[in-house]
Amino acid sequence: MLTRYAIFEGDLLPGQEDAFRQAVVNELVPMWRQFPGQTGLRITFGLERDEGAPEYPLILAITYPDRPTMEAALEHPIRLSSRAATQAAIAGRFEGKIHHHVTEMLDFPA
Repeated sequence: MLTRYAIFEGDLLPGQEDAFRQAVVNELVPMWRQFPGQTGLRITFGLERDEGAPEYPLILAITYPDRPTMEAALEHPIRLSSRAATQAAIAGRFEGKIHHHVTEMLDFPA
């Protein structure tokens, strides 16, 4: 299984924390859930970090069964729509950059 992370590195603008979270949950998550072939979607909102560590107010994780499925989802029109919606949702709320990482998951159940 592969998980593709979108890491929002930067700062939320003062007073925009609640509006940012609401925009993510109400506007973006419904779009991200439409990515074809994904087997799981998780978002995490940053709460605290070590001193000197970068600020990550949001991390999005979408899991796919394999690379061809992930690549097909990245080419799907919903992704282009979600990119535009993401830019609109974060405008005036978040300053920083978004970078992506793909990881391979090994699962060791308890």
